[in-house]
Amino acid sequence: MLINVRLHAYLFLLSKSIDYIVCLHKYSSIEDSLLASDADLEESRLKDPGKTHSYWHLLTFKSINPVMSYGVIKQLDFEDLLQLPSDMDPSSCHYTLLSCWQAQQSSNCSHPSLFRAICCAYGWPYFRLGLLKVLNDCIGFAGPLLLNKLIRSLQEGSGHLTGFLLAISLGLASIFKSFLDTQYTFHLSKLRLKLRSSIMTVIYQKCLSVSLAERSKFSEGEIQTFMSIDADRTVNLCNSFHDMWSLPLQIGVALYLLYTQVKFAFVSGLAITILLIPVNKWIAKLIASATEKMMKQKDERIRKTGELLTYIRTLKMYGWELLFTSWLMETRSSEVTHLSTRKYLDAWCVFFWATTPTLFSLFTFGLFTLMGNHLDAAMVFTCLALFNTLITPLNSFPWVINGLIDAFISTRRLSRFLSCSEHKPEMEHAADSSSPSFSNNKFDFNFEDMAVVIHDACCAWSSSDQGEQSLVLNHVTLGLPKGFLVAVIGEVGSGKSSLLNSILGEMRLIHGSVHSSGSIAYVPQVPWILSGTIRDNILFGKEYDPERYSDVIQACALDVDISLMVGGDMAYIGEKGVNLSGGQRARLALARALYHGSNIFMLDDVLSAVDAQVAQWILYNAILGPLMGQQTCILCTHNIQAITSADMIVVMDKGHVKWVGSSAELSVSSYSVFSSLNVPNEASQVQRQGCSTNTSTEPKQSLHLERDIIPLSEGAQEVIEVELRKKGRVELTVYKNYAAFSGRFITIVICLSAILMQASRNGNDLWLSFWVDTTTWGNQMEYSTSFYLVILFTFCIINSSLTLVRAFSFAFGGLRAAVRVHNTLIYNLVNAPVHFFDQTPGGRILNRLSSDLYTIDDSLPFILNILLANFVGLLGIAIVLSYVQVLFLLLLLPVWYIYSKLQFYYRSTSRELRRLDSVSRSPIYASFTETLDGSSTIRAFKSEDFFFVRFIEHVTLYQRTSYSELTASLWLSLRLQLIAAFVISFVAVMAVVGSHGNLPISLGTPGLVGLALSYAAPIVSLLGSFLTSFTETEKEMVSMERVLQYMDVPQEELHGCQSLDPDWPLQGLIEFENVTLRYCLLCQMHCMILLLPLREAHRLALLEEQVLENLVS
Repeated sequence: MLINVRLHAYLFLLSKSIDYIVCLHKYSSIEDSLLASDADLEESRLKDPGKTHSYWHLLTFKSINPVMSYGVIKQLDFEDLLQLPSDMDPSSCHYTLLSCWQAQQSSNCSHPSLFRAICCAYGWPYFRLGLLKVLNDCIGFAGPLLLNKLIRSLQEGSGHLTGFLLAISLGLASIFKSFLDTQYTFHLSKLRLKLRSSIMTVIYQKCLSVSLAERSKFSEGEIQTFMSIDADRTVNLCNSFHDMWSLPLQIGVALYLLYTQVKFAFVSGLAITILLIPVNKWIAKLIASATEKMMKQKDERIRKTGELLTYIRTLKMYGWELLFTSWLMETRSSEVTHLSTRKYLDAWCVFFWATTPTLFSLFTFGLFTLMGNHLDAAMVFTCLALFNTLITPLNSFPWVINGLIDAFISTRRLSRFLSCSEHKPEMEHAADSSSPSFSNNKFDFNFEDMAVVIHDACCAWSSSDQGEQSLVLNHVTLGLPKGFLVAVIGEVGSGKSSLLNSILGEMRLIHGSVHSSGSIAYVPQVPWILSGTIRDNILFGKEYDPERYSDVIQACALDVDISLMVGGDMAYIGEKGVNLSGGQRARLALARALYHGSNIFMLDDVLSAVDAQVAQWILYNAILGPLMGQQTCILCTHNIQAITSADMIVVMDKGHVKWVGSSAELSVSSYSVFSSLNVPNEASQVQRQGCSTNTSTEPKQSLHLERDIIPLSEGAQEVIEVELRKKGRVELTVYKNYAAFSGRFITIVICLSAILMQASRNGNDLWLSFWVDTTTWGNQMEYSTSFYLVILFTFCIINSSLTLVRAFSFAFGGLRAAVRVHNTLIYNLVNAPVHFFDQTPGGRILNRLSSDLYTIDDSLPFILNILLANFVGLLGIAIVLSYVQVLFLLLLLPVWYIYSKLQFYYRSTSRELRRLDSVSRSPIYASFTETLDGSSTIRAFKSEDFFFVRFIEHVTLYQRTSYSELTASLWLSLRLQLIAAFVISFVAVMAVVGSHGNLPISLGTPGLVGLALSYAAPIVSLLGSFLTSFTETEKEMVSMERVLQYMDVPQEELHGCQSLDPDWPLQGLIEFENVTLRYCLLCQMHCMILLLPLREAHRLALLEEQVLENLVS
């Protein structure tokens, strides 16, 4: 009676939904939803998919048709992707989460929670999606109920009309669930993308705002992990949080429906489930502990990897590659230890939850028969359908728990980072600002005349409270007047650079106050160079002023350098200025400061990287020239000319201001360590002045600023190679390589165990069908009940054992592949020549060693496991259906033909979308890494907004690829589910027709018909899951493909092996003969050495040609 009431309710709901779908169907045919049209591709590509399309368009995901049509005929480019809906714009998503996070900080100052901020930002839309999920989950139980009525109708020999109505309703229920399922997934995934962009942009903005001292709480590898891994794990909250209540709801409803079929016999199966709950809870705790430890080691490994890539040139010069590689391998070994713990615990989770449905059916049917009841086809196969309904929530539950654990760990890590106090460029006590005057030994000024005022300041680089022990600047009191050239001098480590950083607010101010007035331009001791053109580095986000730009280049002596570069000022500079000399990098950073024209210029040892003549030119034309005007300049230097030209000299010693005075007083003071030998001779000064006069009179077009001589389109030459991406499908060699890394024997074991596991499960179901038929026909006395139960128990034991073998084999094989891939990759990278690192941004390499390697460690084995399970599951269903219903073979070929066409149409696009996704992700990490290196320079120039906009552009492109990828996958999923619904309808209708003897061949016993119908129902999910898992495997294999690219990088040529004498070398000898040098393979020749022997105990001075001519003369 209960089933009849539910059935009528479902039929009423289905009739209303059918009317709605038919109404929509008037505007589009089903053929249009299955195949894309080539018309108006260009127009469709530019439309906003969230606003301009009809409801039918949105339900069937036809907005992706233009992209997929392009994907079939050519390699996709970024301009072919879908446009983002307005509500997914990263800027608006950033503001939404940031405002909620700021509200969380103001309400809970001590322990703000990112999780609560996420709930505030996206909680209500997420709640609405929960209502849609409730409806979707409830519709999922229509299938077992309709199946029960249909089989019972066939058993009782009811009329044709009832049977046909139930058969068609079974298919329509699948169709309605397909639309609900895809729409829920679509809107949930959109919410995930919005949350991901929000978290990424908030992390990036925090990095722009946190001072260097505050950032010292975290290693650089840890901060990079925030962006690459923790952001993705936090986004997984969207899936896991709804599943936490949805899966128990599905399990509860399924158990209730089981009660209506087998009464209290289901309690035995339920007892197995309840007994496994504390086991899984204990395993989940162990997984959480292993994950947290693994993430710490992963942070450390990424930090060490970043350092190794940053200083690879130094390591190679000293021959320390193997030493530092072994240092890195120790950390990787610790990470793999925790990863293996997690993987084997996951394998136990898979085993327990995969065998639960089999054990459930064994104990339920066993107890039901032992209670004196008889099995019939309707009851058995309704229960089997409900068991199949239980498989997904039961198997998913451990992954949901693990995902939630990972997400909460990541949100806590991110909350700690986002809670850091932000950079404050101006710090002062109220008492200081009211001081009418400031005395500075020899100088007395009003406070208003001061550019910088430091009063009793104690500063430290450490962010922890360590008191006096960590002080770098100790009780510094100093006033720097406006318009002065201030030379800060002192020994190495005396605190000169720290003084500048304290003015910038990068250090932790423990005591006192630091005040600066006006804008600041900053040149660090190690110049920070952007990956971009010469012009990009100088403009730094400002508008292009040709006249000022030309004056700045001449003042910084960059005119000749630029004229020699291919492409002029549009020549591309590699990461960290790899194709520039140290002097060129320093002058470029100085040009950036001059072009910005700030009130205060802070130059940290900018003259030390250039020779004496260029230093003199820069001093008189840039630092003391008209471009700087009467602005304040603080110059850390050891250059005598700069010191003697300074209006004020500050002598630093061990973090204290030792002496302050003018240059005239310096010579008679106790700090006089400079020799007159450092003063360049007059001849060289005259020579440089003469050259400078000639240079200044050259026309500006000689610098190629207007590119009259070398056009940009023809002459610009990039040192950084464009990131390569493969075309077409992932090659079979990639799969073979992964199998080889895993081990060929373990691969064979995995495949055999999966096939045998599926065979044992199908045998279990066929035996149940045989049992039902013998009972129904009155032949139950031929075999005893215990005989049936023993065979059923045997199948259950075999299936559980093979499941255990498959789970642990996959864990072992995945771990072996992860270890071997990392080791091979890191050794090949370390042995690559230096010019490879010059031409390849560190962020691009780090992307392989972080995100791609994480995929190979974790995601790839997981999705391969699902793919194998889906494949053998489909194979088993096809064999059983062909055996049970011969007419299914007539449907098999056309369905397979349509299926193959759809998958070809989809896969050609999905591969390209995944490759675009990987390529679009690299600039995010490269920009993030670059920003971490130059954050203090960015803050000094107040250019945070400019770099944030650049990062938003990178994220927008990444979002577009992900959005297009999502829409394409749902386009396929909907069409596959519609095909599967047709298969279900066909099998059901044929069962109704065959039950009345209207066909020349028999379609089997009631037990076999019930088995066929119960096997046809999972096709809805299995067909979609198989192609989805296959496509996802291809996508995840792109990470393996990208890693293999860097395994094939050129290696250093090391020929032969020679044993060395223990006393080697006996004497030093270096000989150069006909050597040509350049900074990189694509650069012009930089110097040529015809013959240069360096004998033992000889000393060599390297001079420029100009200096050499002066010495000869």
